[in-house]
Amino acid sequence: MRIWSLHPQHLDAKGLVALWRETLLAQQVLLGGTKGYRNHPQLERFRRHAEPLEAIAAYLHEVQREAERRGYRFDVSKIVQTATTTRIHVTEGQVAYELSHLRAKLKVRDRGAYEKLEHVERPAVHPLFVVVNGGIEEWEVL
Repeated sequence: MRIWSLHPQHLDAKGLVALWRETLLAQQVLLGGTKGYRNHPQLERFRRHAEPLEAIAAYLHEVQREAERRGYRFDVSKIVQTATTTRIHVTEGQVAYELSHLRAKLKVRDRGAYEKLEHVERPAVHPLFVVVNGGIEEWEVL
């Protein structure tokens, strides 16, 4: 499971669809509706939020909007809560790590998407997040 801090605009089609599915799974985990993935480190920042389900809803809404911009139809009715406006901190180091990780994936999977991201120094982040100083997040699995 990878719930990117980067804005979904940076993902290729395969990555965007995977992000939607994985974030819906994360929503189910937060609802207590699964036996697996309950201790997945990617969920830690949502669990720390005062309103975890509203935070995951805000995340999902932006993924759905990006899909819509691309002409895809992601079923918004699968989002079970209203979105929060309370943002989550993400460190500069985490954003840089994710950018490097995404570039490596795209270099193999989608050369066109890779070339669009190849020279980006400051990628857009998902609007749920606000970038703060710091290294790679402690929950990240390296």
